[in-house]
Amino acid sequence: MDPYKVLGVSRSATDAEIKTAYRSLAKKYHPDRYKGHDLEDLAGEKLKQINEAYDTIQKERQSGTRGAGSGYTGASSYGSYSGSSQFADIRRAIQMGDLTRADAMLDAVSNRNAEWHYLKGMVLLRKGWYDGARQHFATANSMDPGNAEYANAFNTVNRSASGYGQTYAGAQGGGTDMCNICSGLLCADCCCECMGGDCIPCC
Repeated sequence: MDPYKVLGVSRSATDAEIKTAYRSLAKKYHPDRYKGHDLEDLAGEKLKQINEAYDTIQKERQSGTRGAGSGYTGASSYGSYSGSSQFADIRRAIQMGDLTRADAMLDAVSNRNAEWHYLKGMVLLRKGWYDGARQHFATANSMDPGNAEYANAFNTVNRSASGYGQTYAGAQGGGTDMCNICSGLLCADCCCECMGGDCIPCC
């Protein structure tokens, strides 16, 4: 199934238009709206399709395969994710902001490959633990250097590394000034948007 058709957008749609379409559909089919309803399972399947379509489009555009073919192209460079429903479930938990569940699911995974480290980094980033996130992004990037998603996350966090020295509950006892806080939030927003989330709604 064409991911652009799933989101109801054309292949020439801008990233902002795709993001808007995704958010609208994700809100429409969110499981909380169908609790105890006959359509609960159907809505869950629809939301799964929407999430997969959005992820695929993001990966296509990051890897430079935008507009190629009519199916889910460009997935081969994302080996561990494209073949693992377990990691797909973790991604959805992160997208929904359920970090406790995502973290628990990650801890239960024995195969700690590049995808595992990337998703662990995303959880830590959403929690505000930038130094830990940067370490996991670096590991993911070194394990799979050809993956644009991992490289983008690592580079984005690394550019603001000077502001992450006081992470993990303020270790080192240093002061955290407003510049560091803002740079951290902007970085988190950039990375979270790759996952379909948004730390800063106005950006």
